[in-house]
Amino acid sequence: MLRKTFALAFALTLTAPAIAADYTQVTGSSLVFASSYQGETFTGRFPGFVTKLSFDPKQLATSKLDVTIPLVSATTGVEDYDSELRGSTFFNASKFPQARYTATKFRALGGNKFAADGTLSLRGISKPVTLAFTWTPGAKPVLAGKATVKRLDFGVGSGEWADTELLPNEIAINTKVVLQAAK
Repeated sequence: MLRKTFALAFALTLTAPAIAADYTQVTGSSLVFASSYQGETFTGRFPGFVTKLSFDPKQLATSKLDVTIPLVSATTGVEDYDSELRGSTFFNASKFPQARYTATKFRALGGNKFAADGTLSLRGISKPVTLAFTWTPGAKPVLAGKATVKRLDFGVGSGEWADTELLPNEIAINTKVVLQAAK
């Protein structure tokens, strides 16, 4: 009887799906955007973004990514740009204080490269966005990723700012998330 119980318990552990490891973001992380205005390149960042990740490269089906982005903290380091960026024409941070990116579908791209197919919710609009990233394991793993966001799909840059000759529709997003095991 004991042998049957042990055999059943062992068989169940073999069929149970592995659960991805849980991580939280630590110091050294960054979330940056880049574009150009009348042909002049500028970059900005979102200080204060928060990332929660469940990830195992061998168990992508159980992986999850959740990023909260406080829009009121968006900064380019140029005061004129920043006030316009946070205002109603772009992020409308007073009405929509945060954006959120969530992903539950992950794909292996070979080596330590992956893609997270997720949803970006910005200004009350949700659209699919793919984050391509590399995964560097270790005591403090690093997720380094890139995505492209079409700003006009989210109503970012209305009025004269909808002109893609002034400001391109496609905005490059880069992130480096330093992680630690969740407690």
